Amino acid sequence: MRILLRIAAAMLLAPLALAAASPQEAARLGSDLTPLGGEQAANADGSIPAWSGGIMSATAAGFPGYKPGDHHPDPYAGDPPLFAISAADLPRYAARLTAGHRALLAAYPDYRMLVYPSHRSAAVPERIAQNTRRGAATTYLFVDGNGVTGALGAIPFPLPKSGLEVMWNHLLRFRGVAVARQVGQAAVTTGGTYSLVNVKEQFYFPYYLAGMSVAGLQNVYQYLRHEASTATHPVGAAVLLLQELLDQSVESRRAWIYTPAQRRVHRDLQSGFDNAAADSDELRTDDQSDMYSGSPQRYDWNLLGRQELYVPYNSYRLQNEKIRYWDLLRAHHINQEYARYELHRVWVVDATLKPGERHLYARRTFYVDEDSWQILAVDCYDAQGKLFRVQEGHVINYYEVPTLWTDLELVMDLNSGRYLAVGLQNEESRSYDFNIKRTADDFQPSVLERLGVR
Repeated sequence: MRILLRIAAAMLLAPLALAAASPQEAARLGSDLTPLGGEQAANADGSIPAWSGGIMSATAAGFPGYKPGDHHPDPYAGDPPLFAISAADLPRYAARLTAGHRALLAAYPDYRMLVYPSHRSAAVPERIAQNTRRGAATTYLFVDGNGVTGALGAIPFPLPKSGLEVMWNHLLRFRGVAVARQVGQAAVTTGGTYSLVNVKEQFYFPYYLAGMSVAGLQNVYQYLRHEASTATHPVGAAVLLLQELLDQSVESRRAWIYTPAQRRVHRDLQSGFDNAAADSDELRTDDQSDMYSGSPQRYDWNLLGRQELYVPYNSYRLQNEKIRYWDLLRAHHINQEYARYELHRVWVVDATLKPGERHLYARRTFYVDEDSWQILAVDCYDAQGKLFRVQEGHVINYYEVPTLWTDLELVMDLNSGRYLAVGLQNEESRSYDFNIKRTADDFQPSVLERLGVR
């Protein structure tokens, strides 16, 4: 009832909030703009091609025999790199590099970026495109910016007018309906050593469930169950349950933890913002999960517009099962011979900490893919204005869905020379499984409580 009353109040206050688009603007979706709001045309010199629909299926990718759950064959494996960028090339390419990539090139003599032909592979099912077109002119931010009303099963702001709208597009982007994954996570030391953490996660996105209603959503757009284990602790240290809210003025997020040693479940009131993420060796904050997650309430969000930048994209090689973790995970950064960068248009959002608010990062700059609303890179600054952490989101089109999502996330600490790699798949027997069936009942604290029964 509370969320329904709040939605009604927000609609009454609509003149104080911003709709994403006028009806005339919304009509551009699927015309000169892609269905999700990207520029459909190529750039001036053709180095970024026109969007032609993306990859809509495994057959369209060239792999009709692909079995869901297997590692994803690379549809662009035959592409040779166009050129490599090293520290010596910074003057030539600086205008098309993020501040984070310029810093990595300057910090590590062996760091280089292999740039390949650009492919706009991002795609979503047609119903998501239709929902986005229908809802573009009727979606609003709540007046405090911490929630969205009028959108369901759609990108809320395909024609954004503010940085906050871009961030909500990322938070609510399409990633399937229910997903399971088993991946590796490693905090890599300055010497290149690491201990592998085995992560099992299940996601449920009722926001994108066909036929879902606002009342049925119960204010939760995403559920997550996270379990981690290591060779020395095979039963895992804890099981984490998260519920992410569509109206985050009510609560930032709901979280519970089951602790095996105590066989009990407790509410985690500290989850979110700049608390250290589990098993991250304090290299990642809670809100750096999925590149950015949780409440946006501690920052002011400034939209700087779009830029053409070299960003990680179509990174299928990073999940190739023939590559061993010891070969991929090197000192200071991953083996860059396996990374792929392409020229793409990205929305740039600069976030600065609000007066009186606290966070490890006083400023962050986000680079968001125009075709999918997936964050591809983040520059993280400390209280003195110094860049000290760089995030990369290496993405692929999971073409059996289809959806563009990360297959490897990196957080690189320029001060310590350490980094965190999340989403390692190479040595896992299975990749992402988008065929699981879940409901909200599978992500309630009562489910965790049953784990404590002997």
